[in-house]
Amino acid sequence: MTFPADLTRLLNIELPIIQAPMAGSATPELAAAVANSGGLGSLGVAMMKPAELRDAVAKLRSLTNKPFNLNFFVHREPDLDGYDAAPMQAALAPHYAEFGLGPVPVPAVHAPAFNADTLALVLELAPPIVSFHFGMPDAATLAALKSKGIKILGCATTVAEAKRLASDGADAIIAQGHEAGGHRGTFLDHVDLGTVGTMALVPQVVDAVSVPVIAAGGIGDGRGIAASFMLGASGVQLGTAYLVCPEAGTSALYRKALAEASDHATVVTKLFSGRPARAIHNRLTQELSAFESKAAPFPAQRAMLAPLIAASTRAEKAEFMQIWSGQAARLAKVEPAGEKTTRLMREAAALMRG
Repeated sequence: MTFPADLTRLLNIELPIIQAPMAGSATPELAAAVANSGGLGSLGVAMMKPAELRDAVAKLRSLTNKPFNLNFFVHREPDLDGYDAAPMQAALAPHYAEFGLGPVPVPAVHAPAFNADTLALVLELAPPIVSFHFGMPDAATLAALKSKGIKILGCATTVAEAKRLASDGADAIIAQGHEAGGHRGTFLDHVDLGTVGTMALVPQVVDAVSVPVIAAGGIGDGRGIAASFMLGASGVQLGTAYLVCPEAGTSALYRKALAEASDHATVVTKLFSGRPARAIHNRLTQELSAFESKAAPFPAQRAMLAPLIAASTRAEKAEFMQIWSGQAARLAKVEPAGEKTTRLMREAAALMRG
């Protein structure tokens, strides 16, 4: 296959395709299947406790000896002292009552941002690759990671963010278009910005930095992959496409929602976590749309929604579930992750030759 080689050399992989981390849905089995087929498998571990992270990495290493990526969040710890939870609690109260859940919880942070303890654990586990969302940690942290030979990926939603990541020391940059599912990686401007589409963002980032660029957002088949390379990308990252694979941790209800999603079925919302993230539009995002600005700071909003999401899942109702999805969900085919990885790259190569 004729693809750019700078990213594959950098990450020591065979195919320039990355399975997005997707915390909660990306399992060791999924990451290993992608890695064993030549791509880069990833785990979203930002919300894991240390024991959970150790177990996940041990499981992944038992399934593959190929490189893999661990993804962490880099964000400011929220100050909840000045946050008024009453409006959001009042908005959620009728839905809590509908499921007999009792009072709406107060906002809370159940997992810290990337800190010294996290760094110590990462250095101990020594994954081949680490990626960061919402910016980069400080220079000392990056130097410590690089001293272990760990390659570092950063996520940019604008050219300015890409330049910052490159100057901070990112080995490669994920250019996340607005079509992407899950959390927006915006970190330089207000979190509601960073809305550039993939096709416009990728070539401008490629022109602005000297490190490999990975296209992400709305890429669902060989056509999107080939187009990304034509725009100058050195690799691609796909998330939603892998959510329907048998190795993914998505529920049957989640998979049904993805299968039925149209091109306009998603919305960018703060309601689930406190930061903008693209999810399938449902009753919660519709009925609470007026309360977007009342969401608790990330990630404290999660605590207010968690019981409702769990109850909706138990009741097999997607009305209040958090269903992260990009805009190309309908392109996702149900097939084993390894087969999907090789098929997509084969199709992209054929298009590029043509």
